Amino acid sequence: MTDPSPRGFIVAAPRSGSGKTAITLGIARALANSGYRVAAAKTGPDYIDPAFLSRAAGGAAINLDPWAMDAATLKARAAHHVHGHDTLLIEGVMGLFDSAIDGKGSTADLAATLDLPVILVIDCDRQAQSVAALVHGFASWREDVTIVGVILNKVASDRHKTMLRSALGKTAIPCLGAIPRRADLALPERHLGLVLPGDIEGIDDYLARAGSIMTTHLDFRLLGAIAAPVMAAAQIPSLPPLGQRIAIARDAAFAFIYPHLLESWHTAGASLSFFSPLANEAPDKDADAVFLPGGYPELHGATLAAASGFKSGLRSARDRGALIYGECGGYMVLGQTLTDKSGATYPMTGLLPVSTAIDRPRRVLGYRRLTHSSPLPWPEKLCAHEFHYSRQYFPNVEQSGATEHSTPYLLPPLFGAFDALGTPLDPMGCVLENVMGSYAHIIEGAPQ
Repeated sequence: MTDPSPRGFIVAAPRSGSGKTAITLGIARALANSGYRVAAAKTGPDYIDPAFLSRAAGGAAINLDPWAMDAATLKARAAHHVHGHDTLLIEGVMGLFDSAIDGKGSTADLAATLDLPVILVIDCDRQAQSVAALVHGFASWREDVTIVGVILNKVASDRHKTMLRSALGKTAIPCLGAIPRRADLALPERHLGLVLPGDIEGIDDYLARAGSIMTTHLDFRLLGAIAAPVMAAAQIPSLPPLGQRIAIARDAAFAFIYPHLLESWHTAGASLSFFSPLANEAPDKDADAVFLPGGYPELHGATLAAASGFKSGLRSARDRGALIYGECGGYMVLGQTLTDKSGATYPMTGLLPVSTAIDRPRRVLGYRRLTHSSPLPWPEKLCAHEFHYSRQYFPNVEQSGATEHSTPYLLPPLFGAFDALGTPLDPMGCVLENVMGSYAHIIEGAPQ
């Protein structure tokens, strides 16, 4: 902690489900308990893991997305985030080399861009000496990615640990420790991923336990020695603010917003205020823009349906000409009705002539390249991501021959859409004068 230069590393794994989230949370809490100032970050487009990382590290976590952000932006965000801290702790996404369908955006890409070392978490369940071949293969796959240590997870016994460590001795990559198999390190999940921290009873006990387990079983001196300095870089602005006075919905139903957007809007001079639709709060009366982020409105249908103050406040904002923008769950609330997974239907705000239902057999998931010519004060080309189980439909309009994403018969779509490969998709969302929304979560302007 005496070194004024902050150092960083990335926790990754060969595949999803290896336990890297629990281990990263434990490391963050253990470091914080030892007096380190930890700046945490998550690779890729994720809202849930950063919420847990923020709680574990004791400060806001950010997203570093190597698909949606160019190298200069990634370096600037990392350097700005770790300023005033001792350690930059980044959790990877999926497997180390897994990426979007176009081959871009992996944790390995982020490690190479930031020139940070990788700690590989290995799920050792039903595996022994083969761990050496696995580690050797990952360590030698890309010359611009350096794996500096291994954490063995789900180790069954002392004998199992001895076998694993002996095999790893042939790779010349140090073992930072072995975490025993423990059911109490698992986090509960729901249909869109992990439950938010505030929804888990005893979350602080869980984080304390995870930190204690990591303190007991990991070599933190070695971890500190193999972390690398974080490169300095000048700050780069993100998307322009939606207005000069932005009212932002924020509660358990509207929790999905990227911290880098809020910080960029604040830096650009915008005034930000927050309100809770679940508490029947209305946006500030002087707001010239209202943002309804994504989240879990389908879990709060009855409460939102009864929130008359919220609804009337939103209609007043529309009537005075404020820009009203909703993303995914926020878009659903701007519609006429929302039908939850059980089939119960609730009236929403009715500002857009769209209804939604949580009835897809499979989720819609993927990066999106978007274009637009809407009132949004953003570049024409944007990078975004889509993740939902709901579908949209237009109950008051004859839809013969129309697809669920297109609205050629009533309203212009908000975005033209393409997948990561550039393959055209159905247009997304709709615009009705100063009210607009879609299923897209906007990450950044498209890299130049």
